[in-house]
Amino acid sequence: MNKLASSIDHTILKPEATEADIIRITDEAKKFGFASVCINPCWVSLAADQLKGSKTKVCTVIGFPLGASTSEAKAFETNDAIAKGADEVDMVINIGALKSGQTGAVESDIRAVVAAANKQALVKVIIEACLLSDDEKVLACQLAVKAGADYVKTSTGFSSGGATAKDVALMRKTVGSGIGVKAAGGINSKADAEAMIEAGASRIGASSGVKIIAESV
Repeated sequence: MNKLASSIDHTILKPEATEADIIRITDEAKKFGFASVCINPCWVSLAADQLKGSKTKVCTVIGFPLGASTSEAKAFETNDAIAKGADEVDMVINIGALKSGQTGAVESDIRAVVAAANKQALVKVIIEACLLSDDEKVLACQLAVKAGADYVKTSTGFSSGGATAKDVALMRKTVGSGIGVKAAGGINSKADAEAMIEAGASRIGASSGVKIIAESV
């Protein structure tokens, strides 16, 4: 198996994604050995069925893409996604609460998803780095660690910017080696992916996974 492929979450989160698109990316994920497919919650059952018996995990998104839904809603989404076959959930923090200095609320929000996942699914915490100062990025990562998350993640890919090697390095420095760092948003080439891994990413979120692997051959 290609080592780079095994670090990629093969992603399709665009609203116009069809059933055929989901079947295509699950087929690609099995063929290339991607770590997971990352899809919207409505497609979890289909993806789980398509990936049954494979090593590729089913990943979905929670509170996506704004992070502004309530903790109770995020917990419900998490429970529902796991019941339908999700192995991993990527949740968006309450960005406005973080920027308001409401650290307790942000930590509780993450804890609600971690508790709902109940170790049945990995929890990745999207901090949306492009909207934060460096101090806020550090704080968000610290809160994710404190709340028991398995990963911190740079971006949704739906905001004003995506992953940067600088942000990945800062996030890795903050969380240490104890949890994962996922780089996502604007990663379109092998060079992009390798730069993120060099900076400290342990997982790559990309819709260009097949292209990235083709460049690795």
